[in-house]
Amino acid sequence: MAPGGMLLFNTDDGYLEAIIRGFRAGILTSADYANLCQCETLEDFRMQLTATDYGNFLQNEPSPLATTTIQEHARKKLVDEFRAISTQATEPLATFLDYLTYPYMIDNLILLITGTFKEKDISELIDKCHPLGLFDSMASLCIATTPEELYREIVVDTPLAPYFAECVSLDDLTALNIEIIRNTLYKAYLEDFHQYCQKLGGATAELMGLLLQFEADRRAINITMHSFGTSLSKLERESLYCSFGELYPEGIMRLARADDRSSVASIIEPYGTYRRLWSAAMDNPDKNLEDAFFEYEVRFSK
Repeated sequence: MAPGGMLLFNTDDGYLEAIIRGFRAGILTSADYANLCQCETLEDFRMQLTATDYGNFLQNEPSPLATTTIQEHARKKLVDEFRAISTQATEPLATFLDYLTYPYMIDNLILLITGTFKEKDISELIDKCHPLGLFDSMASLCIATTPEELYREIVVDTPLAPYFAECVSLDDLTALNIEIIRNTLYKAYLEDFHQYCQKLGGATAELMGLLLQFEADRRAINITMHSFGTSLSKLERESLYCSFGELYPEGIMRLARADDRSSVASIIEPYGTYRRLWSAAMDNPDKNLEDAFFEYEVRFSK
């Protein structure tokens, strides 16, 4: 922090930090989760939440309670709290928070593109989009009736326009290429976000660097595993890998040449974290590799 930074911290960031500390204090504890595990019905679940910051969470919902209702309210709470932070944020935090919404935007736009191939009404699809991935100009996308029209709207009037313009051409926009487009956009996003965090320096560069490296490596491993038995060539597969991460460059080059699951296992063997996650998934019939990745990410982010 620059000289005098601590003295002036409260001017721009004190109020926002207090909000975030309040949200963090309201996160369910290990004891709360232990109590929830004892619930036998959704009504028990609702009762257990009354002693937490989620006390008003479901109080106005009629019985019987549905799991979809719980999911909707949980998502709304997340979105409301995120927006409470983002509306108060100044730079560079404001841009950092924008980056956190980009994965949701990517998934939303892929949903809309897929819908246009199936000749669905975009205005109806927007209602199914994740709220964190909505943006001000999204309503303008409703005028598009074909993938070509939608593409032109995206590259002109959305926050993801630079990624689309740089990585996805109109010729790429086919039903068969949807997942390739998704992974191409994620690659561009992760590399851009990683570069931004490194420019910020300090603890942000260190901690986000580790998180984004893990995400880049996880995607590389998953892309490789899911490409087996498909028409995706090794060259196309390699183009979807990020140019950073613990696996980069040697592990990435070897993944690009992998032919089967055993090849992947041998490639990640020298990398302790991924070797342990692979073993955890292989040794547990009730857990797959993505489950192991998710559990590690949650523990790491804590």
